[in-house]
Order: sequence, then structure tokens, then C-alpha cells
Amino acid sequence: RFSAMASDCGDRRATLKRCLGVLRDARNDSEQFAALLLVTKAVRAGEVDAKTRRQIFDAIGFTFPTRLLTSRQPPADCPPHTFRALGLTLLACFCTDPELAGHSQILNKIPTFNDILLSPCDPDSTSMVDDVYQCLSAVLATARGPRELVTKGTVSALCQAYLNGGHGSDRALTLLVGLLAIAEAKCWQRDAPQLLAVLSKLSGDFLKAEDMTKFELCEVLPHFIPLSPPLTENSQGSKCLCRLYKGLADILGSKLSQSQRDPALKLAASLVQACGAEWIPAESAGSKFLALLVNLACVEVRLTLEEPDPVELEGKKEVVTACYVLMEMGIQECLREENPLLENVQKMQLMRIMEEAFGAVIFYLRRVKQEQLQDPFIFASVRVLGAWMAEETSSLKQEVCELLPFLVDYARKLFKEGSPAVSLPQAELVSTEGSALPQDALRFLLPGFCHLTAEDRPRDILISEGAPALLCEYFLQQWEVLTSESLAPAPLTSTEMSLQTVCGIFLNLVVTAPDLVRRDKTFSSLMDVLLKSLPLLLPQKHRLVLAANVATLGLMMARILAGSAALQGTQSAKEFFGAAIHFLSQAHTAQADPSSEGLAVAVSPAYVSAWDDIRELWFLGMQASAGCIPLFPWLPHAALQARWLEGLSQLLSRVAPASVDFELITAFQAVLVELARASEQCRGVILSHGGTEWANLYGMAALEQCLAEQ
Repeated sequence: RFSAMASDCGDRRATLKRCLGVLRDARNDSEQFAALLLVTKAVRAGEVDAKTRRQIFDAIGFTFPTRLLTSRQPPADCPPHTFRALGLTLLACFCTDPELAGHSQILNKIPTFNDILLSPCDPDSTSMVDDVYQCLSAVLATARGPRELVTKGTVSALCQAYLNGGHGSDRALTLLVGLLAIAEAKCWQRDAPQLLAVLSKLSGDFLKAEDMTKFELCEVLPHFIPLSPPLTENSQGSKCLCRLYKGLADILGSKLSQSQRDPALKLAASLVQACGAEWIPAESAGSKFLALLVNLACVEVRLTLEEPDPVELEGKKEVVTACYVLMEMGIQECLREENPLLENVQKMQLMRIMEEAFGAVIFYLRRVKQEQLQDPFIFASVRVLGAWMAEETSSLKQEVCELLPFLVDYARKLFKEGSPAVSLPQAELVSTEGSALPQDALRFLLPGFCHLTAEDRPRDILISEGAPALLCEYFLQQWEVLTSESLAPAPLTSTEMSLQTVCGIFLNLVVTAPDLVRRDKTFSSLMDVLLKSLPLLLPQKHRLVLAANVATLGLMMARILAGSAALQGTQSAKEFFGAAIHFLSQAHTAQADPSSEGLAVAVSPAYVSAWDDIRELWFLGMQASAGCIPLFPWLPHAALQARWLEGLSQLLSRVAPASVDFELITAFQAVLVELARASEQCRGVILSHGGTEWANLYGMAALEQCLAEQ
């Protein structure tokens, strides 16, 4: 019966249809098996359309292929893996339907697929391997697939299959690239040793290759360079980096076509993202290579952006974004003072070259149309310009000022919309695990804005473009993000850094444009937030720098906004000033002086690690608090409650006067004089703690005079 069907010269589709009927109506396994042979033959020949595939599935479902996979007794005179091969062919057929590829009956067979990849492959079983790769590729394309593949050990199996170099090993590499593109962090977290072994082989092949393979590997290698854990942490990773450096040095030191140079620049950028400049050796050859890398990146940016052709630019965006990463590294290396890779002459040359490249970036951004604002390449361009503005404030000043309205408008639009545009591969220094995150353009512009608000013309432009209101909204949003983060000590987050920088911008505005602070309601809203923020921040010892910024900004603004309702002895105002007094009063202590047997004034242990960052803020805060005391009648009582005067008197009485520098004496005296003038009770506390004597000892003439007055 089946022989007649198989030898029928008629339409094969009709034969397949008859076989499906037999599959549905089969009286025993033998009949079903015989019909399956014909069905799978048609499947392998690629003669099954979507409708027929669904008919096959409806006829047999998952049950029969599952039985075939687990059967250990093949038909007489058949290879041992006959049933398994049939089952896999059917599953591979089903997997071409996306709905079936994501079915739990397919996903729970992932361990079986892995086992087949790791089993010895003889010439008779190559079709099984091909079917497994087809199944895995289909699973990868489903919503649940990547997570299931990672958790069920497919990354390790694919790594081993690639390293073994057997049948289909190139498909193993392709699947690994796909998995890493979607779930890089999870893959490395679970299977770092296996992935490192693949990178070791790829980097070795890259170094040895003398043909087009070298450039093809440039396209593959970036997928295997993890952002975490750093490759520099172990010897195998370091060896990989060394081979990649040497291979890239060979390529970039040669005369190249554009199609050869672009992948090399993208590979270099991925290494910079993962390791900074640590993969470049600290030697003469290394410094020349770094300079060459940045130079090539700048040339590429200028060639692409100075006379942009829309069609050509579209195809160049990815490589130009990679060049931006290399330019950011160039900025950092030109500024590095400790163990620099570059000599001073090289630094000066690179800064000139980068200035021209950033001129091209500004030229391009000035011609951006409104409908282009969602383009991730615009974001990458604004980000790299922000890095330049953060460090280089003297060059391109005119051009930057002319671009400021666009930058403020662009940052505002992204902030208001929470833009979900997906970054280009090199546009963000963090892996987004395939998710679309709002792009925070302001975060990268803040340091530059901080410099610019200290200068008249750019500050006026920023104010006229409504930057203060935008920054206030941004501060509120970032504060909400920060308060939702863990309270446990952790490395400085971008949120915390952004809040600190916004405080710096507002401090510049408070000092240089006090009238703006008085009339713009933005600052009243900001004052309300600062009053509530400081009491929450101060107990978090690891956020002392941010607390110092908030305290100082709040005190400076309070002097200008003294008449506002929020500061008229409200609970939030009293809690803020109480926290500010605590911050100011706990900064110094008495400790043993190694050069004498006495005590010397010193920065308190809790402040030591942050003192370089908060020293100026502390002195500014002391000056501002002295200015607030005459404005708020209830403030001396807060100082008495905090026992600030007793603590300060005790400190100055115990330490050697020579250990207290003039700047510190001036800061202490300003606060003491204002408290003594504002409150008879404060004056009495100072006098009762030997104030007259130590005021004379430290040369505090103004305090002596104040205490002597009746």
C-alpha cells in the first residue's frame, strides 16, 4: 500500500495528503511509522507549505514526535537513531510556525537539543544536527525562547559545539551571536568560562588571519566582548585583549578600504566600551595606536558630517557612532594626568583634531529637522558633544552658544516624551538587554551646562530658553528615582551624579543671577523639594556629597527667598535647617597631632573620603548659614537645640590654635558673630564656654567685639 503511494508518479502533494489521512487513521505504530517516512521525506525536500505543515501537526500533534525522541528500539535494519531523526525532522517542521516554536512542548525539549549538539556526529546523523539548529533558531526568535535557552544550558552547548568544529559549528556561532545580542548579561553571568573559551578561539583566529576572514571576524567579535565581568579581571581575558590589540594594530596600520576600516573601528569601540583604554599597552607603540585610533575616528566623523549626504549618512550612522565612543576615550586620555598613555605633544595634537571633529558634529546638529529628533543617531551625537562640553570650555564657544537653543529643546522633548527610541549599538555605554529605554539626553549635557552657567552669554541663552524650569523638573524626577533605589551603600549612580550636577548649575545661577531666583517660581518649587530632601539624605552616609550639594544650595537659596511662606518657621524648614546645621557642625574634630603632644583640628573620619568633593561646598554653606541667621528669628534656637555652640567652643578650646587655618577661623567666626548678635541666649552660651579667651587666641576680633558689647 505504501510502496504504491511512494512510487506513484502523480502529484506529490496528493501523495502527502493521502499520507496525512493514513496518519490520522493508522491502526498501529507500523502503519503510522510508514506514513511518517513519506511525510518526513517531503518535509526534508522542502515541499511543505504553511497549510500542510499545520495539517501534519493536527494529524500527529507533539505526542508522536516525543515518543520517537525517547524510543531506543529502531526498526529492523535501521540505524540506531532512526526514530530520533524522524522526531527531530517533525519538530523542525513544526518550528517553522512561530506559534508552535514557542510552545512549551518545544521549549521543554531544549535539553534534548543540547544533548544532540554535544553527541558525536557521524555522517548519518548530520541531518539531526541540522534539524536541531533549525529548532533552536526558531526558539530564539520567540518571546520566551532566549530566556529558556539560557536557563536550560544552550549557551554552554553552543560554545562546545563551536569549539569542537563539527558539522554545523558555524550555525552554533550564529546562534550565540543572536543570544548575546538579546541577553548578553544573563549569558555571561551563567556561562562566562565557556564564552571566554569561544572568545579565546576567535581572538586567536583574528590575530592569525591574513585574508578577508580577519575583517569578517571584526563583525563577529564585538558580540563576544562583555561589559561585565571585565575581561581584564583574569589572565585568559587579558590574553584575548592582547591578541585583539595586535590584530587591530595590524589592520589599522595598513592601507584599507572603507568596507575594511569600518568593522575594525566598530570592534575597537566595543573594546573601549568594555575596558576603556586598558586593552592598549602603556608603551610607545600603544600611545601611537591610541592616537591613530582617535585620529581615524575624527577623520571619519568629519568626512561623514561636514557635507552629509542623506542616503550615505544612513549607512554610516553605526560606524560614526562607534567613532564617537573612540572620541570620548580620546577626551579622557588627553585629560588623564596619572600614568598617561599619551605624551603632551600627542595630547595637544589630538585636542586640535578633535576640535575639528566636534565642529562637524555641531554643524550636523544645527541642520537637524524636527521630524528627525527620534533618530538614535541624534542622541549619540548630542551625547558625545556633551562629553566635549563637559571638559573643553574654551574652544568652539561661539558654535556651542549658537547650538544651545537646539540642545535645550531636544533635551526637553526627550524628557517630556520619555522617548522610547532604541539606541544604536554603540550609543549607550550600558547594555539594555534588548529593551527600549527612555533616552536621558540631559544627563550628558549637565556637566557642560554647569560650566556654561558660570559665563554671562551662555547663561543668558540657557535662561531665555527655559533651562531652569526644565532642570527643576528633571531634579524632581531624578529625586524620585533616587528615593526608589536601595538605601544600601553602592557605587555612585548616574542618578546621584545628575542630581549633584544640577545642584552645581543652580548654585551658579543663585550666585550670578539672584534676581532670577527671586522672580522665577521655578526656584520656589525647587526650594520646597530641597527642604524635604536633606533630612532624608543626611542619614545615608554614602550620599554625603549629594547631601552637601543639597544643603549648600538650600542655604544659598534661603537667603534670597527668605520671605517665602515655606521658610516661615514651617516644620519642613525647621527640619531642613536642623539637618544643615548637623552637616556643618560634624565636619571637624580634634585628633592627636603627630608633631606635638597636643591635639589638632582635623576633618571628621566620616567626611574624610568625600572632603575633596565637599570642601568648597562646606565653606560656602557656612557663609550662607551665617547670612540666614539674621533673616530667620527661629534659627538661633535650632542652633542651641543642636548644641552647635557647645561643640564648636569645645573644639576650639582643645586644639592648638596653629592647627586651625585662617579660612576655617573666618568661617567659624562668621557663624558665631551672627548667632551672638541674633540671640542673647547664644551669646551667653559662647561666653560661658570661654568664648572671650579663645576668640582672642584665634584673632577673632569681630567676635571679641560682639561679646564685649552689653
